[in-house]
Amino acid sequence: MDKLTKILIVDDSPSQVRMIHDLLEREGYIPVSVSDPLRIEEAVANERPSVILLDVVMPGRNGFQVCRELKTNAQFSGIPVILVTSKDSASDRYWGQQQGADGYVTKPFTREELLRAVRRFA
Repeated sequence: MDKLTKILIVDDSPSQVRMIHDLLEREGYIPVSVSDPLRIEEAVANERPSVILLDVVMPGRNGFQVCRELKTNAQFSGIPVILVTSKDSASDRYWGQQQGADGYVTKPFTREELLRAVRRFA
């Protein structure tokens, strides 16, 4: 793993962001976060993350919409998106895949589940 791998955390829950941030930082990643789903493209353009961890249930714009928009934007389409969500039905997973998600981790997740997903792409 490249010790300078930047991971963008997108979640409207400060406690989730802090927990994921701390977990990634301990593993040597550079975590950055954004809590406003309307500012994701700006954050991606500014931070240039290697991987995006994206919550689904957010106000204003859900993670499925964000994923679809990122994946249809030539500037961002190559960045792996891992949905990190409490939505754990087979239809949710299928819908996430249809929106272009590269990975899917359900909350609550273990440290190893999240790191395994990140390591696939980082």
